[in-house]
Amino acid sequence: MQIVGIQKMTLLDYPGRVACTVFLGGCNFRCPFCHNSELLDGSATPVMDEQELLTFLEKRKGLLDGVCITGGEPTLQKDLPELLTEIKKLGYAIKLDTNGYRPDVLKKLVDQGLVDYVAMDVKNCPERYAQTAGLPGLDITRIEESLAFLLSGAVDYELRTTVAEPLHDRQAMEAIARWLEKISPKKKVKRFFIQPFADRDTVLFAGLKAPEKAELVAFQGILAGYAEEVSIRGT
Repeated sequence: MQIVGIQKMTLLDYPGRVACTVFLGGCNFRCPFCHNSELLDGSATPVMDEQELLTFLEKRKGLLDGVCITGGEPTLQKDLPELLTEIKKLGYAIKLDTNGYRPDVLKKLVDQGLVDYVAMDVKNCPERYAQTAGLPGLDITRIEESLAFLLSGAVDYELRTTVAEPLHDRQAMEAIARWLEKISPKKKVKRFFIQPFADRDTVLFAGLKAPEKAELVAFQGILAGYAEEVSIRGT
């Protein structure tokens, strides 16, 4: 298990809970706007092992009530079910961040009661997904399977799109809305967050920028008819 970072307390990462955020190394996507590019290839230096994490969580009982598991892409970790099982034994609620490319793992974790909340990235509309994920040959049906699973109500969840020009525009957001409606024609998305891109030294590619506030509001309006709640996060 590659535990390559930890934020010891956050009020933002897990809605309604005081949590810590655990970063796992390795990812199967290469999104050009990724802030955690140092985690992608699995070469980042671990900051602790599983037992050290569990010891930390044992000491924080009563101060924290949630654990966010993020990356990288956590579902790539073979020992993830075992780690989540031990965290659950300590009484914590668990939030999983995922790109949704391993729907079989996502379903298994939820079915086993190891995840209480899922935050899944919707990188872009289907036509632009491979480009935005940096994964030529991307199998969009895997993304659709994960989306359909979450939209079924199997677990509490949110969807989120990090928007960056020129990858995202109103046409792309309209296509995302139509796509979600096609996947789940009878049930709206529960929560959708629009996150403007923020440039950092660790971002993989230059030339990206956040849309103007008016564009973000327009994106919010486009998605409003397809989700119970649409919010702009991080402004």
